[in-house]
Amino acid sequence: MTAAELTQWGWDESWAAALDALNAPELIAARVIAQHRGLWLAITPDGESQALPTGRFRHQAGEGELPAVGDWVGGLPSPHGGEFRIDAVLPRRSAFRRRAAGSRVSVQIVAANVDTLFVATSLNADLNARRLERYVTMARESGAEPVVLLTKADLIEGAQQTADRLSAQLRVETIALSPRTGAGVDSVTRWFVPGRTLALVGSSGVGKSTLLNRLAGEKLMVTKEIRDDDSRGRHTTTHRELFRLPGGALMLDTPGMRELGLWDADEGLDETFAEIAELATRCRFADCSHQAEPGCAVTAAVEDGRLDPKRLRSYRRLARELEDQPTPQERRARDRQFGRMVRRISEDTAARKSYRE
Repeated sequence: MTAAELTQWGWDESWAAALDALNAPELIAARVIAQHRGLWLAITPDGESQALPTGRFRHQAGEGELPAVGDWVGGLPSPHGGEFRIDAVLPRRSAFRRRAAGSRVSVQIVAANVDTLFVATSLNADLNARRLERYVTMARESGAEPVVLLTKADLIEGAQQTADRLSAQLRVETIALSPRTGAGVDSVTRWFVPGRTLALVGSSGVGKSTLLNRLAGEKLMVTKEIRDDDSRGRHTTTHRELFRLPGGALMLDTPGMRELGLWDADEGLDETFAEIAELATRCRFADCSHQAEPGCAVTAAVEDGRLDPKRLRSYRRLARELEDQPTPQERRARDRQFGRMVRRISEDTAARKSYRE
């Protein structure tokens, strides 16, 4: 792959320096563009290729360190024409993390090296300010620039007024548009710079695939009409994939995420709820939980009408979610315990096999 072709996928001198820093001159660069349940697809010097991390890399990788869509990796092509071998993931410039679904507390990397993160939600029955607060908090913590897109603006009146209100509340640029009619879509095109990586997230049925198709100028993803009974769409994507659009920008499309969880998003939380963070500096106690402590400036603002009580409830809920996460030390101890359990099972299996023989 030539330097110009690598640049089309976001490669630059900083990435080249990161690859050189691995001190493994035999490794070549590739970018992960899709993930399908344990199998990766990457752009390599030989074109698109299925890719798999080496066994050594899997063994040494910590939590959240396996390749994600958008990652630049160093590896080698298979000498027999098989999967590209991933030996390392280059340090990420940004990472969209979430708490993985399920009872086990762990981190999942949804997308890596994203420059701008579009948070899409529809203006019909799906509009939920509390959900938007969660998405914007996650977007800010990822290191990417968050932009809120309010889709299906053709279905309601006062779409622009709603966009202005949410923009002031969330402190992010918010655009009302209709992917179906094209109204407002031109306002988004200024982010579509060649080589720039964009991501599009949001719950199912908000029109993400329709918007992506319109921006791309071609049908990249299958779309389905919203259901009349609940104003929601059906899942139209089942995996994450990075597309190169006609104008040169890169777009990462993700399936609707039904179970969201924050991960190490303290800074993003304070930025999304900036008015609460500012009020908290005036509380009598530095460790005020904004519940019933005397001299709490936050609860006082709720009582005199300066702060929306729904915003405070949402802030408390997300803050509790962050507090419930294990510390890095606890996660390492849990991983060591799991490793010991795996070794014991392997030893028992080998002993039984030896006894039978």
